[in-house]
Amino acid sequence: MKILEGKAAAVTGGGRGIGRGHCLALAEAGAGVIVNDIDPEAAAEVVGAIEAAGGEALASDANIGSRAGAEALVEACIDRFGRIDAMVNNAGNLRDRSFLKMSDEEFDQVWTVHVKGTFWCSQIAARAMREAGQGGAIVNTTSGAHFGSFGQTNYAASKGAIASMTYTWALELARYGIRVNAIGPTGTTRMSDTFAGEKLPFVDPELNGPLVAFLASDLAKAVSGQIFGSGGERVAHMVQPHYGKTLVREGGWTIEALAEHFMRQLPGEFGALGMLGQPYPFHDGVKAPEPAA
Repeated sequence: MKILEGKAAAVTGGGRGIGRGHCLALAEAGAGVIVNDIDPEAAAEVVGAIEAAGGEALASDANIGSRAGAEALVEACIDRFGRIDAMVNNAGNLRDRSFLKMSDEEFDQVWTVHVKGTFWCSQIAARAMREAGQGGAIVNTTSGAHFGSFGQTNYAASKGAIASMTYTWALELARYGIRVNAIGPTGTTRMSDTFAGEKLPFVDPELNGPLVAFLASDLAKAVSGQIFGSGGERVAHMVQPHYGKTLVREGGWTIEALAEHFMRQLPGEFGALGMLGQPYPFHDGVKAPEPAA
């Protein structure tokens, strides 16, 4: 379906894996696509594939880890296609390290690309969309890692920040006809191959692309401020965080009242913890290790 005919989109990290799939799906849906990647050869390959299929695309190697790079990306889209209708924030990196060993540099490297890159690209694109007066769409990339992911303080924090930015921008940008959603994609990529756990089955990273194209189109005009798990055979709605069971006490809570009621009422509500949904492990307490002999 040519649901994006006459529209233009920019995709960060579009040279490989999940981002490549986004670019191909957007182009197949009729959009002109700016394929952004710090690897110019990878971006050029995707442009070639799009053009071979009859689509229009342009490669960009602007580094969105700076405001200047984000500005260059959006300008490239407007210069090439005369507009920008969709900003797809996909670029990412990993610097995995356990919390007590993580350096400032490892934290900052991930935060800059994921959070500040998403902020810069989205703000610059949204300003251009507002000026054009025709609305548009922003599609961010978050992850179930923001539920908690061992060894990924930097990555999990960045994905939680992106989820919160998605909710906030949906509220602020609706007046301009700009919708903001996010996906938590699944796919076998160079990044996923760094996962330290058991080897996961192959999932085609390009299967996330159709949802991105759908969210960028007018078919999703009633969808904003939402996050979806995507990839493989699924599209899962990620429920916005919300308050659960609530204890109320007239006059407020004292330490004595908490001691009486808290542990009787709330631990049963402590559900699965972490990205992989492990059963709550701390019902017996969190204990310091035994002293060495």
